[in-house]
Amino acid sequence: MTETILDSNAIQKIIPHRYPMLLIDRVIELEPGQKATAIRNVTINEEVFNGHFPQNPVLPGALIVESLAQTGAVALLSEPEFAGKTAYFGGIKSAEFRKVVRPGDTLRLEVELEKVRGQVGLGKGVATVDGKKACTAELTFLIG
Repeated sequence: MTETILDSNAIQKIIPHRYPMLLIDRVIELEPGQKATAIRNVTINEEVFNGHFPQNPVLPGALIVESLAQTGAVALLSEPEFAGKTAYFGGIKSAEFRKVVRPGDTLRLEVELEKVRGQVGLGKGVATVDGKKACTAELTFLIG
């Protein structure tokens, strides 16, 4: 089993998200200001599955991208100069979905920050399930 660097309580000290919008369960790798890897355990108990194809539950792509964004926000806001700030979505340059994510899956979310200049950060994210790419995205963060 992979070591936990940050559990959900520690994550909530860095980013402002709370239930039902806290979409990462733990951070397993962290280089502040550089990159983070998080885990999201997808469960049938999530409210979204009551309405998103209840007979064929599929995690919406928008929530996968949001999970990547939260992972990137942890990497960004772990940098001491941004501690206590909020990272907002500034844009999604691209997002591609390659695999359906279902209840019971464990998402591995990896985000590398490619550039941080002033109050803007750019990152590339990859979400995988069992080593297979589910989503890739290029994200822009605005720090406020």
